[in-house]
Amino acid sequence: MTAPLFSGRARRSVAALGAVSAGLLLLSACDKPTPLATVTVGSSSVSVEAACHGGKEPLSMDKVQECLTNLKGAKTVEYARGDTLRLGVEPDVVEDGKKWQAVLDGQPITEPSENTYRSFPGADVFATGGQGEAPASKKLAFVQVAEDGKPLSVWTFNLKLK
Repeated sequence: MTAPLFSGRARRSVAALGAVSAGLLLLSACDKPTPLATVTVGSSSVSVEAACHGGKEPLSMDKVQECLTNLKGAKTVEYARGDTLRLGVEPDVVEDGKKWQAVLDGQPITEPSENTYRSFPGADVFATGGQGEAPASKKLAFVQVAEDGKPLSVWTFNLKLK
């Protein structure tokens, strides 16, 4: 009969150390998640990470257009006429002179802002101005811009008319 080289406790310690080392290695290979943007209507909130993120480099205008029109995987928020629409971003979005603005169906609805929160009480984002029937949904996006106005990130949502 041979004696084990390591006791059970030593084997468990070595295995735990190996698992921790492997976990740290995997985490170091992951990208840092982008800050969240949130849309709240009534008591319903939806938060998402950026659909397009250029890192430290600005996004090209073609990439921004693609992000604004290609909403695969965009989360949906139901909206009824007269509801208060609340838009928010994490503080990371507006640090170092960066700003963000809201875009509805490709058209800016806010000026670039350093604030992390905007509220639109009783806004009717589905108003058509008497030009026919309102669409069933609209595309809402937040665009983060650098100090020089170049786009850095885009977050996308679908607003669905209740």
